Amino acid sequence: MAAIPIALIVAIAVIDVLAPPDIHLGPLLVAAPAITASFAGPRMTGLIAALAVVAQAIIAVMRDRDQLFSANHQAQIAALVLVGSSLVIFCVLRERRAKELTQVKYVSETAQRVVLRPLPKQIGPLRVASLYLAAEAEAQIGGDLYAAVRTGSGTRLIIGDVRGKGMTAVGDVALLLGAFRAAAHRQASLPELVTYLDGSVCWDLAEPGETDQTGENFTTATILDIPDHGSTIDMVDCGHPPPVLLQGGRATTMEASQPAPPLGLGELAHRRYRVDTFTFEAGDLLLLYTDGVSEARDCTGAFYPLTERITGWTESDPDAFLRRLRRDLLHHVGGRLGDDAAIVAIERSPATHP
Repeated sequence: MAAIPIALIVAIAVIDVLAPPDIHLGPLLVAAPAITASFAGPRMTGLIAALAVVAQAIIAVMRDRDQLFSANHQAQIAALVLVGSSLVIFCVLRERRAKELTQVKYVSETAQRVVLRPLPKQIGPLRVASLYLAAEAEAQIGGDLYAAVRTGSGTRLIIGDVRGKGMTAVGDVALLLGAFRAAAHRQASLPELVTYLDGSVCWDLAEPGETDQTGENFTTATILDIPDHGSTIDMVDCGHPPPVLLQGGRATTMEASQPAPPLGLGELAHRRYRVDTFTFEAGDLLLLYTDGVSEARDCTGAFYPLTERITGWTESDPDAFLRRLRRDLLHHVGGRLGDDAAIVAIERSPATHP
């Protein structure tokens, strides 16, 4: 790339020297350091700017032998020095900004790994795959969450979406996931676990010094209990998009009979949590997701038809299924999501006997 501005400097200098006296191409030398600044750092830009100044001095010597460095050429050299210095300063500031962005991205990715831990590939008899798609490449963490905890008789999972964005949402995610991991393995029943999680969100809103935000901050979530033995799955839906069950290529939405209010609004709604039970047999694939998937829009504004798209898919491996879903989803939205999306695919492995 550096050969381009150097060749430009040589070409302009040669043509200017050979051109008639009334034609001056020296001012075009400023293009060389300007082009260099678009792809190189301050050192390379400064070197090309110095070469441009030298070329302008050579032009002055060759064209005005009787009057060395006329006022015209002095003005052109001064302009080159000024522009070159400005471009070097610009490159320094740009590199400093790039380093800051790299550091911020590193901290964001570290926080992502700490707060939203990747799910293991195997949890008891379940094969699991998880995927987090950030709407912005620079923001690797948001308000979407998922987690899994082993119990004495099965596995409990949560997937949810905290209202809001930024560091406030990240704090709410950390709070809810911490409460879930601490309580999921020792709560007696699924409704008691959900009641505890709802209370943890409400307690956070009541912290001293916090403004009254009751009814403003909440989290939609789906909490599942999958026993190791049997072919059923228990679910409490707290205002979250319903999971989709794929059985032999046929996709079925697991609609709750009485959806509960989002976590953080339980005290306002005075509702008891109802557990819905569905069939989940060996070889079936369960898909959990946030509204970043179901509300993804294409160029015409149409939502992503998740159930229709995955109907007929025969991938039994959760990782292969999510890879295909990711490609299809990004193709639908044209390569960029409008909101963060979290997806978890779960398959119950066939029972093995020695």
